[in-house]
Amino acid sequence: MTLTEGMQAPDFELPSSTGKTVKLSDYRGQRVLIYFYPKDMTSACTQQACDFRDRHEEFQGLNTVILGISTDPMNRHDKFIAKYGLPFTLLSDEEHQVAEQYGVWQLKKLYGKEYMGIVRSTFLIDEEGKLLKEWSKVKVKGHIEAALEALKEL
Repeated sequence: MTLTEGMQAPDFELPSSTGKTVKLSDYRGQRVLIYFYPKDMTSACTQQACDFRDRHEEFQGLNTVILGISTDPMNRHDKFIAKYGLPFTLLSDEEHQVAEQYGVWQLKKLYGKEYMGIVRSTFLIDEEGKLLKEWSKVKVKGHIEAALEALKEL
């Protein structure tokens, strides 16, 4: 299934860095920015997380919750949060079911090797759970600004 703007975002339930299971539907009444990223502690993923950290208050001021999702286990997320002081929730999608629902679990190539993995992508979901905007194959540089700009235009 391909997600298109205006359609209901697939609900999901995943373990979170808060110690509780989180559902997308728990955030009805707020906007949710979900960003899928390949791996904790790698350079681009760390830069992206720190960019979201540094602008976190601006997202909060726009009634927007940030959720980061990767296939890393919770203990790795916990270390990532502690090392970089991340103020938002990370979710663990170890079986990549949510990544598949959102169409970001794809064939990738690195150094001539093919493998399945998360393609860096971001989804902005409105207060009723509908998809407002999607960014696929995200480049880290400038992405946080683009997401904030999209929120401010709403």
